[in-house]
Amino acid sequence: MKMKNVEMVASPSEPHYVGDGFRVHNFIPSYYGLDMQRMSPFIMMDYNSKFHFGATDRPRGVGVHPHRGFETVTIAYQGKVEHHDSAGGGGIIGQGDVQWMTAASGVLHKEFHESEWAKKGGIFQMVQLWVNLPAKDKMSAPKYQAIENKQMTQVSVGSNGSLVEVIAGEYEGQKGPASTFTPLHMMNAKLKKEEIANFNFPANYNTCLLVIEGDIQVNKTEHAPENHFVLMARDGEDFSIEANEDAIVLVLSGEPINEPIAAHGPFVMNTRQELMEAFNDFQNGKFGYLAD
Repeated sequence: MKMKNVEMVASPSEPHYVGDGFRVHNFIPSYYGLDMQRMSPFIMMDYNSKFHFGATDRPRGVGVHPHRGFETVTIAYQGKVEHHDSAGGGGIIGQGDVQWMTAASGVLHKEFHESEWAKKGGIFQMVQLWVNLPAKDKMSAPKYQAIENKQMTQVSVGSNGSLVEVIAGEYEGQKGPASTFTPLHMMNAKLKKEEIANFNFPANYNTCLLVIEGDIQVNKTEHAPENHFVLMARDGEDFSIEANEDAIVLVLSGEPINEPIAAHGPFVMNTRQELMEAFNDFQNGKFGYLAD
């Protein structure tokens, strides 16, 4: 097998707020040229790096907003989020859990810091991804997967307690619990200092890493510190992550969806006409109802 090389290591952009509860660095799309097609099926990545939110009786977050044509995946590293959608999905995402919402034909959604957590405040750290859907599935029925940390497949690495936590796809032949519309892998490498994890994904898959915690070397040559994003080239299959100190790394790899992308705000379709239909359907109440 040929090595998959590092194409770029990127520092986080200046943070901005989504609503008043999510202070995020945007990595996909980004100021350094990563567009939705380059990273397909991962068409958006917002990263709320470690940030302390003070105590409040009014939970911070994002009010009711629509989505169509893709999935939102929220990975909680620290803090808690409460969310609801107009298709009946909802619940609390606790530390280590994942909320996987398939908006597809359209939902209204809202997400806030969980009320009891908000009353105390604390360190908040999360990733939200948008995963595109192929044209044939964009208008399928919305659905929801609540994936608790205990449901994730844990694959031991080495002998010192390091592991790879599989959310979707597979690692070393062991599959994660999430169901996906197209082939993709999503996992957390939780490595103790000096431990090495080896990965193998098809050369044509779009692959990236986000250093959630610690400091790593990729392929023993490329250094990536905490909160940095690593884009892997589409030139091989194998690569390694070595922890210079205890580290947590989000690993993403997926088969590109080679279809046109027409995106505007909360809608991601294939054509401008479909975007206009999405706006009309939203304005005409076809996404259901969700109270503020």
